[in-house]
Amino acid sequence: MRIIRTSHHRSVPAALLAACALLTAVPASAAAGPGGGSGVGDPYFPDDGNPGYDVLDYDVRVAYDPARPDHLSGDTTVTATATDRLDRFHLDLEGFEVASVTVDGKPARSFSRSGAHELVITPARRLVKGTRFAVRVRYSGKPVGASWHRLPGGAANVTGEPHSATAWYPANDHPSDKTTFRLTATVPEAWTVIGNGRPGRTTSPGRGWKTYRWYEDSPLATYVSTIAIDKFTVRTSQLPDGTPVINAYSPGVRIDPAAEAQLPEIVDFLASKFGPYPFSSAGLLAVNGDPSAPGKSGAIETQSRPTFIGAPFDSSLVHEYAHQWFGNSVSFTDWRDGCLAECVAQYANQLWDEHGGADLDTGFYPYMLEESRNDPQFWSTRLYDPGQGRELDGALYFKGSMMMHALRRTVGDTAFFDILRQWQQAHRNGNASWPQFEALARKMAPGNDLAGFFAAWAHGTTAPADPYLYPGTLGPLKPNRP
Repeated sequence: MRIIRTSHHRSVPAALLAACALLTAVPASAAAGPGGGSGVGDPYFPDDGNPGYDVLDYDVRVAYDPARPDHLSGDTTVTATATDRLDRFHLDLEGFEVASVTVDGKPARSFSRSGAHELVITPARRLVKGTRFAVRVRYSGKPVGASWHRLPGGAANVTGEPHSATAWYPANDHPSDKTTFRLTATVPEAWTVIGNGRPGRTTSPGRGWKTYRWYEDSPLATYVSTIAIDKFTVRTSQLPDGTPVINAYSPGVRIDPAAEAQLPEIVDFLASKFGPYPFSSAGLLAVNGDPSAPGKSGAIETQSRPTFIGAPFDSSLVHEYAHQWFGNSVSFTDWRDGCLAECVAQYANQLWDEHGGADLDTGFYPYMLEESRNDPQFWSTRLYDPGQGRELDGALYFKGSMMMHALRRTVGDTAFFDILRQWQQAHRNGNASWPQFEALARKMAPGNDLAGFFAAWAHGTTAPADPYLYPGTLGPLKPNRP
C-alpha cells in the first residue's frame, strides 16, 4: 500500500485510504462469452457505452488535493441489472491506474484495459440475465482528456460533450443509459465541491479535509454529470415553487445579482413553453477559465446546474436551461439526434427575444436568410444524422432554430407548443429519437405536409423549397430567398 500525501504533508483521511490506496494488480485477458462486446452501436461513436447491462445508479467517490493537481483518487460503485448473460462486461474509463475491481463484493476474476477507454471485467461468477449486481472500481492517477479542466490555483472542473464522465469515473458512457447519480468528494477544507442535484451532508473527516455530498435523483446522461472544485462563493435561493437554487462562483468571476435574479423568470418562461421544470434543484456554476482554450466552451448544460466560463447572462442562461428539458430530461437515443437538443435550445433564445418584444418574422428569420444567402455550406448539413464528427455542427444551432420557427409557422402556435409539451410529457427522464419527434409532430398537426417539411429541413442539404421556407406569416419574405 502506498500512503498518499499532499505537498503540504496532510494525510488523506484513513477512510479514503482504504478506498483509494493504490494496490498492485496484474490484469488478465477477459474471458470469452456473452456480454463481451464493446459499444452499444452508436453510428458516430461505436465504442461508446456497453451492451449487456442497464445501469441503476452511480456512486462516485473521489479525493482531490488542488496542491497536487495531477492526481485524483477514485472509488466508484456502478449498480446495474444484467440484460444478457454476462461472462464479462465493459465499463468506459480514460487513463488512471486501476487498483482493484470487485463484483458484488468479490474480486473480479480478471480486469484489463482495451482500446482508448475500455475497462474489461470478468466477474468471479457468470452474471445471469436479470441479475442485479454492483461493480466497484478503485483507481487513481492523472486525469486525462479534454474534459478535465485545470483552473487557476489548482481548481478543476469536468465538462464536455459528447464525452466527460470517463475523465473521472468509470461509466456506461452513452446517453441511452441514464440513471441516478451520487457524488462524495473529499478536498482540503479551504475548498468547496459542487456537483449535480441537491447537496447532502458535509462532514470533516479530520486532518484538514472536508467531504461534500451531492445527489441527483433524476436520471442523467453521463456527459451532463459534473464536478467542480474551487474556493467558490455559494449563493442559495429558491424558485417560486420552493425548488432550491444553488449558484456557485469561482474567485475572480463577477457575481451579477441582476442575472441571478432573472433565473427564476427564465425557468418560469421556459416552463410555460415546454411544461414543468423537470428537476428537483436548479442554479448555475460559474468557473474562472478561458472560453477560447481548446476543449473549453463558454457554457454547457450540466444537469440541474449549467456550467459557465465567466459570468452568465440572459441568453446563455436561456439556452442552457432550455437543455434541461431538451437534451437532459429527454435525451438522445444516439448522437445522430443532436437536433433534439440544440435546435430547440437555440430557438429558445429566439422565444426569449420575442418575449422581450422582438418580431421573429421581421427580425430573426429574414436576418438568417440574408446571412445564408451566399453560404451553401449553411444548408449542406443535415439536421438529423449530420455525419460523424459533425454531431454538434453549428447548423444544428442556426439552421435548426430557423427550422423550428418555420415549423411553428407551418402548424400554428397552439399545435407547435403542444408538440413540445407533449414530447416532454411522453419522454420525461428518458430517451427518444428525432424520427419519433417527426412522428409526434405529424400526429399532432394532421393536414400539414410535415413529411415534406422534415424531408426538406431536417434531411435536406440545400435550402428548402418555397412552401417549406416561407410558410404562414413568413410568405412575404420570399424575395429574400437564399
